[in-house]
Amino acid sequence: MHLIKLAAAGAVAFAMAAGLAPAEAKEFTGKASWYQMGKRTASGARFNPDGLSAAHRTLPFGTRLKVTNLRNGRSVQVVVNDRGPFAGGRVLDVSRGAARQLGMISSGTARVKVQIASN
Repeated sequence: MHLIKLAAAGAVAFAMAAGLAPAEAKEFTGKASWYQMGKRTASGARFNPDGLSAAHRTLPFGTRLKVTNLRNGRSVQVVVNDRGPFAGGRVLDVSRGAARQLGMISSGTARVKVQIASN
């Protein structure tokens, strides 16, 4: 029972940090960018630029996300293992491998829908 309360509290905290109402905590939209710098992520994992990972400011490491490029409909599943983005107005940074699957390499950014995937 305590774990359920903690999970619910975490979802509300995430929603508040992301500026969302608690009912919307499992999905949000915004601008994403991609990156390929660094040897280690904030989680301590080795950074693989061709892997399928993401950086988010507050989501727990290990959170699985489904990211959809709203311009072309392409989607990819990524795992949060880093912190960011540090550029204003962005909600997510994805690895180069994820950006390639989303079709956003040349543009550098894309408007995306992000959904927290069930484990």
